[in-house]
Amino acid sequence: MNELLRYFPELTLHQREQFAALGPLYETWNARINVISRKDIGSLYLKHVLHSLAIARACWFDTGARILDIGCGGGFPSIPLAILFPKAQFTATDSIGKKITVVREIASAIGLTNLSALHIRSEETPGRFDYAVSRAVAEMQNLLKWGIEKIDRGQKGSLPNGMLVLKGGDLDQELAATGRKYTIYPISEWFTEEFFETKKVIWTEKR
Repeated sequence: MNELLRYFPELTLHQREQFAALGPLYETWNARINVISRKDIGSLYLKHVLHSLAIARACWFDTGARILDIGCGGGFPSIPLAILFPKAQFTATDSIGKKITVVREIASAIGLTNLSALHIRSEETPGRFDYAVSRAVAEMQNLLKWGIEKIDRGQKGSLPNGMLVLKGGDLDQELAATGRKYTIYPISEWFTEEFFETKKVIWTEKR
């Protein structure tokens, strides 16, 4: 929790309690259903929670914003973001049922009422959204195919509606292949830990 509180000191007591509960909950569930690499579980707050919250440094979501998490896995980035933005609505999707079971159980255990977890392919998710988020699930071409048409035009946060994706490494070819314009935010400009040196938030606007 130390890294988290250093960067987000404005968290309410309730939010701090919710974030603090994630550690033991993920340890318990990960022992039963492997949703996080066993070697990473000890770095949950740095490599998963804080990494997810980098999206909030790129875009602050307004009250009522609707956010789709494409391929949420064990609940990242949607669970940390749903804690941080209790007045926004999150839909976490994954095609693997056991991962969605973990997301539902953890969300229920911490009283997270603004997140729905669906065992469904992202492109088949019902409803409309203001933003789509994802964390290193697939190449951008596929993420766009699965999510961009579900996003409405407008602005429900500090950036116009669109996709916010957590990625790392050299992305020039991958992004160029889509023919879209992107803004790239190096996470190292916000978080100083070595882990974030090559990590980025990629944003593209709904056109």
